[in-house]
Amino acid sequence: MTRESRHPGHSQPQMSGAVRRVMISDRQKDYEQCLKWVKPSFLWMMYRCGWGEKTDQETVLAVEIGREGFDWALGRACLSHYDPDEHGDREAWRRELKGAPARVQWDPERDLLLRALPYRSLQLGLAGEASRRYADEWTVSVTDVTPLAHEVRARVRSGDLAGAAALLPRERPYPAPGGTPGLGRVSRGTCSNA
Repeated sequence: MTRESRHPGHSQPQMSGAVRRVMISDRQKDYEQCLKWVKPSFLWMMYRCGWGEKTDQETVLAVEIGREGFDWALGRACLSHYDPDEHGDREAWRRELKGAPARVQWDPERDLLLRALPYRSLQLGLAGEASRRYADEWTVSVTDVTPLAHEVRARVRSGDLAGAAALLPRERPYPAPGGTPGLGRVSRGTCSNA
């Protein structure tokens, strides 16, 4: 899930008004400087955007991108935080981060009540070339899932957790390519950034 995207090949008449508004406003942003965060987990996105109720996060979009582009970004990413197991020293990490078109962070996955779970979900930040390619090449589809977010939230608030769970988008583990920053530490359960 991600809130921001633009794909010029999309047919404007086929998009909902909310999707059209976000995509038109994104065209005015500078993709060289603006970091886009791809959040593949629906519930982590709900935690981040408060079920689409936080200010300036009222529209929730599901952006499908091709695996080739996602793997390209992972292969060129740097951890968003310094990790002595992955970087020789802080200065080496800073240099790598500055030159990387993508950054990775691993945050606790969330349950239906948005409580942290004992395993992590990847968040992928895109800048420069990665952000441009995401917007212009990798995007397959954009779907406004704001009504779904509100319906799941309503069921959670009413205590219907089974009904809310039944509405969740199907998600499955993504086989991240070798060399994905932080993957070894997350796999061992030793990731410390929260």
